[in-house]
Amino acid sequence: MYSLKNLFSPYRGLPKEVYIIAVARFINALGCFVFPLLTLILTDTIGLSKSTAGLYLSMAGIVSVPAAMLGGKLADSVGRKKVIVCFDSLAIALYITASFIEPSLPMVYLIILAGAAMMTAGPAHDSLMADLTTPEVRNGAYALTYMGWNLGFAVGPVVGGLLYKHHLKLIFLGDAFTALISLVLITIFIRDTFQGTKEELPGKHRKLEMREEGSIFAVLLKRPVLIYIAIAGFIWQFVYSQWTFMLPIHAVQNFHELGAQYYGLIAGFNGLVVILFTPLLTKATEGLTDTRRMVNGVFLYAVGFGMLGLLNSLPFFFISAFVFTLGEIIIAISVNPFIANHTPISHRGRMNAVIPMIMGVGFTIGPMAMGKLLSYLSIERGWLFIGLVGLIGTLIMFWVEKYAERITQDDVPSITDSSLVQQDYS
Repeated sequence: MYSLKNLFSPYRGLPKEVYIIAVARFINALGCFVFPLLTLILTDTIGLSKSTAGLYLSMAGIVSVPAAMLGGKLADSVGRKKVIVCFDSLAIALYITASFIEPSLPMVYLIILAGAAMMTAGPAHDSLMADLTTPEVRNGAYALTYMGWNLGFAVGPVVGGLLYKHHLKLIFLGDAFTALISLVLITIFIRDTFQGTKEELPGKHRKLEMREEGSIFAVLLKRPVLIYIAIAGFIWQFVYSQWTFMLPIHAVQNFHELGAQYYGLIAGFNGLVVILFTPLLTKATEGLTDTRRMVNGVFLYAVGFGMLGLLNSLPFFFISAFVFTLGEIIIAISVNPFIANHTPISHRGRMNAVIPMIMGVGFTIGPMAMGKLLSYLSIERGWLFIGLVGLIGTLIMFWVEKYAERITQDDVPSITDSSLVQQDYS
């Protein structure tokens, strides 16, 4: 057993800004009401069919693609904080506007636009974290901010589930208010790291983070392991998307009028597991490579989601959530540090747009594909299919791990010496 001192050692000695970001994400997640309940708003409140609801959820993902690309370009050209302040403020305004609209398709469109605004700010948030940390502390820093988010998420969806039936307006206002507090903290206490991207980073151990010339595509072609990680991420995100699509539908199907509340409790349980087990898993897996952790995480997705095809009474909903949440933790504390450690500081904004974009396509098409498939299959068989997809993703990630083991930083030539130099995308 680890002592408490050793268990929390990865979170000590981090830059002070990391602690502020962790607090900001905690507050933001306290009001994370809208998106966890979006499937129920579409199907139960507005009355859309499962397939149509899946289409709108996928539409939200499609809109986020150009939004993230724009955000990545802006983060690398005008600065991290400017992008965060501008687009997070826009999302807050859209949520407030949605609170005054009756449940309808116009409300859905405002939610989608708010999500797109947040996606535009996303690469800037991720780049800010990478700028503030070094490879030695990144796993602990990302784990801490992830845990801060989930500490709030353990409460937010539970409150949202209780407010959903009779106080829908408060769901939007609460989301906007907590996002505003989070934005104020970042605006006041976090310095803009953008100027730091114009200087070279010292030390051969950070060669892959040195500033480069050329387009994001040239950088990716010289670092194919990032493309392979993105492909594996596409599959695990397809599987994980069912957390917000099939799971609430299944809960309502099994538990009827109590389904929304049970789903809110499961979401809160997800956050509680993250809080309790993130320190333990961070410490227990610190001797593993990021890629090995990701292999284990995808496998836990396959087991956690797939088991609902066979065992779907209420206790097994919570057991399933426990298993796939362990996978979520392991992936969350591994994938972002891996990307940061392999990305030139000059391209962080764009890389934090392109890689999540590729992964996010899986999350985007997941609801749409499973919405169509559920027209022909029972939801239990749908979960078995998701489990199989997760196993395929595990095998692909295992191959990526073996590929990554053959790579060292010295194997990567400078982009500036390459014929692959291209004009930056605009």
